[in-house]
Amino acid sequence: MTDVFENPDKEKSASNARTDYLEAIRLIERLHRQFLEVVKTDLDGRGIVDINNIQALILFNIGDSELTVGELTNRGYYLGSNVSYNVKKMVDNNYLIQERSAHDKRSMRIRPSGKGLDLCEQISNMFDRHSVALGESTFNSGDIGVASASYKQLERFWAGLLNYNLRGTLPPL
Repeated sequence: MTDVFENPDKEKSASNARTDYLEAIRLIERLHRQFLEVVKTDLDGRGIVDINNIQALILFNIGDSELTVGELTNRGYYLGSNVSYNVKKMVDNNYLIQERSAHDKRSMRIRPSGKGLDLCEQISNMFDRHSVALGESTFNSGDIGVASASYKQLERFWAGLLNYNLRGTLPPL
């Protein structure tokens, strides 16, 4: 069996993979921060100051659904944010309606209010404008599909790491 240290080409390939992997992580982090700033700038431009960019995106992802905070968290989109705090702020600012579940009095259900649905529509329109602008640019829309496929592979890889680490092992690579 040949190992990385016995094969210089394999060692170089592993080094390139590491460099590419770290660059991808840095780029994802920068893109995430920049995207949040784009959303914040759009909100600021509309004079909307009672909801932040993270909350606006949570609201957009809720859409016209009715669900529990647990269901929202289980979707996995908000691992880095305090969902309960953000939901409370959106309820306080009348973007969400929160009610006890008819079937389980311990559970609270949330759904967007009229104000929340209006903001969802504005965010959707922002995404439409971005899509049109991308289509009119020299940016190849097929590149987004390729990038998204790569992001999905990274997501599956990281989810595998998390699942295996919970059991105290590493995933097969």
